Amino acid sequence: MLWRNMTKRSSQVLHLLLIVVLMLNLGMGARMYHQAVRQPRDDTPYPHLALFSRVLEIVHREYANGTNLTYRSLVRGALNGLLDSLQDPYSEFLEPDRFQDLQDDAEGEFGGLGLVVAIREGQLTVVSSMEDSPGFKAGILSGDRIIRIGDESAEQMSLEDAVRRLRGPPGTQVSLTLYRPSTDRTWTVTLQRAVIQVDMVKDLHNRKEFPLNEDGIGYVRITQFGEKTDRELRQALEKMKSRNLRALVVDLRWNPGGLLEQAVAVSEEFLEPGRLIVRTQGRNPQQNREYYARRRGDQLHGVPVAVLVNMGTASAAEIVAGCLQDHKRALLVGEKTFGKGSVQSVIPLPDGSALRLTTAKYYTPSGRSIHEAGIEPDETVSLSEEETRELLLMRAPGGLQSLTPEAQERVKRARDPQLDRAMEKLRAMLAHQAQQAAEFMGYNPLPVNRTLLSAGQCLRETVRAALP
Repeated sequence: MLWRNMTKRSSQVLHLLLIVVLMLNLGMGARMYHQAVRQPRDDTPYPHLALFSRVLEIVHREYANGTNLTYRSLVRGALNGLLDSLQDPYSEFLEPDRFQDLQDDAEGEFGGLGLVVAIREGQLTVVSSMEDSPGFKAGILSGDRIIRIGDESAEQMSLEDAVRRLRGPPGTQVSLTLYRPSTDRTWTVTLQRAVIQVDMVKDLHNRKEFPLNEDGIGYVRITQFGEKTDRELRQALEKMKSRNLRALVVDLRWNPGGLLEQAVAVSEEFLEPGRLIVRTQGRNPQQNREYYARRRGDQLHGVPVAVLVNMGTASAAEIVAGCLQDHKRALLVGEKTFGKGSVQSVIPLPDGSALRLTTAKYYTPSGRSIHEAGIEPDETVSLSEEETRELLLMRAPGGLQSLTPEAQERVKRARDPQLDRAMEKLRAMLAHQAQQAAEFMGYNPLPVNRTLLSAGQCLRETVRAALP
C-alpha cells in the first residue's frame, strides 16, 4: 500500500515536471521566434554584395548613355550613396585629394603660395597674401584677380578646384596670370611653392604678439584644433605670463572644432590633474573612453578665465567650453553653441582615400550630451547682423584691405559687445580679489607669500594699490 502510494506520488511529480519543462520550452521557443521575426533573415553581406556586383555589371554594360562609364566612377557613386543613406552630414567618403586636404588642415601646414582667395562677382579674387609667402614676395595684392592657373582658365573654376591647383608640393612651380583692376594691368608670374604655416592661435589683432590691456587682461583666439594648437597656446600663455597676466579671454567663436586629442590637451592647460575632461560613448565598446587631465596642472594657477562662444563654436571647441564650464574654471559669454557632439574617426583606405565615419558621441564631465543641444553660456550676449559682419571682416585675412578707406575706419571703430562683457566680468573678478587680498593683509601684518593671496590670482601691485 505504501509502495503503491509512493508510485502514485512519483508519477504525479513526474507529470508536473514534464509540464514545467514543456512550458519552458514553449516560452523559449516563442522568445526565439519573436527575436527571429525582429531581425533580418540574412545579416551577412555576401548575398547583398553578389546583388550589388550583378547590378554594377549590368549598368556598366547596358546603360544607354554610359559610353564613358568606368567601374571606378560607379563604385565611388555607390559609396557616396551608402554614406548618404546614413543621413549623417558628418560621415563621408574622402577621395585622396580631399583626404590630403583634411590632413593638411589638421597639421596646420601645406605646400602652396600663401594666397587667400575667394569668388567675388564671379571672379577668382585674392583676398590677401600671407606675410613672407611666395605670393606676398611677388607683390600680389588684395583685390587682384587670378585669370589663369598654369594653362587653365580660372573663369569657370570652382573655389575648391582653384585652391587645389594653387597648392602643391613645396619646391614645385606654378604660373599665374593676374589682373589688377586699380591699374588695369595684366601680367604673368611664375611662383615656387613653399611650406605655408597656418596659425591656430592668434591675438586680438590677428598676430602672435599677445599683449595685455591696461588691466593686465590677455586675449587668445583659437581658430581650430589642429595638431599644433596646444603648442601654440602654451607659447601664447608663456608670453602673457611673463608680462604679469591677471585674467584671460579665450575666444572660441566661429571655431569649427578639429582633433579630439587637441581639445583634451587645451583643456589640460587650465585644470588640475585628475579632472575629467570628456567622455565618449559609441556602439563599439572600444569607443567608450574617459579623458582626464594628466599634465602639470593649471598653468595659470587660478587666473580668471572667460570663454567667448557662439553658434559657430562646434565639436572640439564645445568640448573645451563644456569642460571648463562644468568645472567652474571659466565663465562662458556669448550665445548658445552649435551642438555637434559627435566624434568622427578617419579611416585611411588602401588607395589613398579615406572613410570619415561618426563612431561615438561625447559627454561633458557632468554628463551633458551636447549633440543637437549645444551649450548655453553663463552670460548671454547677442550680436546684431552688422556687428557680426564687421567682426568677421576684422578677423578675415585681408578683410579690411578689401574695403574702401571710409569703410575701414567704420569697421575699426566697431565694438564687440561679447568681448566687452567678458572684459567687464573679468575686471569685476579682479576687483573682488583685490578687495579680499587687502582685507587679508589688514588682518595679518606678517609677510605673506603672494601665491597664498586669493589662491595665487592677485599681483603684488594690485594688493598694494588696494591697501589704505
